[in-house]
Amino acid sequence: MRSSRRFASLAGALAAALLTACSGSSSSGSGGSSGTSNALPAPKGITPNVVPSPNLGAGQLLLSASGEVLSLDGFDWPPMGSGDTCMVDGWQFTLHRYLTVLADVTLWSTPNLVPSDQSQHGPVVAHVAGPWVIDLHKGGVLIGKGGGGEQAAPFGQIVAQDDGSAFDPTVTYGFGFSTIAATEDVYNVNLDSKPGPDGISDLDAYEKIMIPNGYSVLYTGVATYVGAAPGTPSCDAVTWGTPAQTYDFTKLPKTIPFQLGFKTPTNYVNCQNGTDIQGPGVNGEDHPRGIQFLTTEQAIAQITIHMDHPFWESFAESSPLHWDQIAARYRDIEKPLARTEDMKGVDFTAFTDRDGSAVPWRTCDPGYYMPSGTGQLGFDPLHVSVTLGGSDPTKGLRDYYDYLQYTQSTQGHLNSRGICFISRQYPSPPGGSG
Repeated sequence: MRSSRRFASLAGALAAALLTACSGSSSSGSGGSSGTSNALPAPKGITPNVVPSPNLGAGQLLLSASGEVLSLDGFDWPPMGSGDTCMVDGWQFTLHRYLTVLADVTLWSTPNLVPSDQSQHGPVVAHVAGPWVIDLHKGGVLIGKGGGGEQAAPFGQIVAQDDGSAFDPTVTYGFGFSTIAATEDVYNVNLDSKPGPDGISDLDAYEKIMIPNGYSVLYTGVATYVGAAPGTPSCDAVTWGTPAQTYDFTKLPKTIPFQLGFKTPTNYVNCQNGTDIQGPGVNGEDHPRGIQFLTTEQAIAQITIHMDHPFWESFAESSPLHWDQIAARYRDIEKPLARTEDMKGVDFTAFTDRDGSAVPWRTCDPGYYMPSGTGQLGFDPLHVSVTLGGSDPTKGLRDYYDYLQYTQSTQGHLNSRGICFISRQYPSPPGGSG
């Protein structure tokens, strides 16, 4: 039986939330403050989130979250359009839930304090702690910053600086947030107790999968092999090398449910604004840093968690996506369940299947994608150090598990594509802040 503690609301907190932001005070994460104007008591158990009004006043900031339009359905195969994100090796990726734990939304003064160093900024001026758990697969009532059918869910607000003073609409403020390990005490934005397609509920997934494993992000769903796009040659076998060798992809499972969890608490610091501030970014950055308050209406800061990052063939932004390297670990398994932990010890520079056979590059639509390499499939970490089989995760990427964690932790942005400085809060090599 579920504890009633999980659904108990704090009467005082609910009343206060009508006037202030949905948060608690903290000095951890992206930056702390002991101010009170945006503070609520910390959640006790899985506490219903106080959903803010989507229509705040001028000089105030609505906080929202989105997984982009891809989080609503997953990746189609074949892709609907020539530029659509997809698994280029013929897999349909259907998402059931995309749980993310957000915390410590922070505003700083002077986001351009050091143009050449995005991690530097002025003092904290406002901070809301949360934490919040949200299923980004469910979308929300707001139109997402990325357009194209994207949805976003409001989860909090910042109504004034922590000392109670108003924000200056003539300046920009640095913006940051964190993802943290799942915790028993959290504001529940939109998780429910109804069984999903996998037979468990959102709340069960959070309590029974995320909390025990210390995940900050969890994907659940199913990958289904479709194969060659209509009118293209079969991609079920690839022959390469001298002497010639052939890999038979029909040996891999056709349907693979997944529970991909990531133990990647990360601070996303001094983010660029992907949509709302015009003009060039400082020091050649793609967009200006921070947010700016409006004199006529609310401003909206959308935390965007891109769901495609874990499957990139390279740490380069917007790399092609693959599933073969994951499917290969379940060759000849009748009822597989893909988990990130199964990728420990796997060489990501030269993938093999569960039987030790080399897995080659392939495409299931040559008109859409041609492989980046020939022969054995291998991914490129660019400038990030690699220590295959090593014991110290801070010295380099030891295996595909580390690769997955590292590229996944780059997925936090502001307003669609505003890149943040990435400060990983788990043992990892330096670099890769993009």
